[in-house]
Amino acid sequence: MEKIGLQTNLPGLKTPGSGKAAPLAADFGKALGEILRQVDSTQKQADDATARLQAGEKVSIPEVMMSLEKADISMRLVVQMRNKVVEAYQEIMRMQV
Repeated sequence: MEKIGLQTNLPGLKTPGSGKAAPLAADFGKALGEILRQVDSTQKQADDATARLQAGEKVSIPEVMMSLEKADISMRLVVQMRNKVVEAYQEIMRMQV
């Protein structure tokens, strides 16, 4: 009877003892970092637009509302992404090996 190992030779996965970071994990980390930077930038733009409106500067109310809605939608997207990642992690942890 042949032994079946749990390790697979999928490209990009870190193998025990190799000491190298997985390229796919690095790409995912970079993509996630970029998304978070974009969300942060959107939030800052909305805060800036709101502050200018409150200061009495000549700012279009629809533009302020659009920036606030963009910030809200981007934040909701990130929260949903986090929820899906946590859900996937919990599902993996429930698997019996």
